[in-house]
Amino acid sequence: MTNSNWVIDPSHSEVHFKIKHLVISTVTGSFKEFSGTATSDDSFENLNVAFEANVASIETNSEQRDNHLKSGDFFDAENFPKITFTGAKALGSGQSEFDLKGEITLKGVTKPIVFKVVFDGIATDPYGQVKAGFEVTGKLNRHDFGLTWSAFTEAGGAVVSDEVKLIGNIQLIKQA
Repeated sequence: MTNSNWVIDPSHSEVHFKIKHLVISTVTGSFKEFSGTATSDDSFENLNVAFEANVASIETNSEQRDNHLKSGDFFDAENFPKITFTGAKALGSGQSEFDLKGEITLKGVTKPIVFKVVFDGIATDPYGQVKAGFEVTGKLNRHDFGLTWSAFTEAGGAVVSDEVKLIGNIQLIKQA
């Protein structure tokens, strides 16, 4: 089979994260600037992915929190402006759910990660562009990447949990 090149359609894709706050609620954030490429045969049985997010584009609906997340307490966006992921997967024919194994780099630290992926299919838009859709989920421990800032409530509960959930709704555009 012939391989095709794909790029993320940023106007039809989203990259989010969720983290527990005070152990009682969840804060959702997103990266507004990101890009990625994929190489695959048309059945997506063999897939190679490269992705990066601009840390400075983080948004959580709180400017004060966004600035704290960009600081050295968390992402240190000035010194580590990108989050990157590279991964590959060989699938069985007709498989729509799979694990995408790869490496993620945050704050200069690279670790293995596994994303759960649901392949939602391929469609051609009204402009003749071939698109492929995916739902991607994963999780990581922020301490593994040097994001160690912590504070505790008077009762001893953590202000910010260690586990971070990652969620992507990704639409790819096939390149000519």
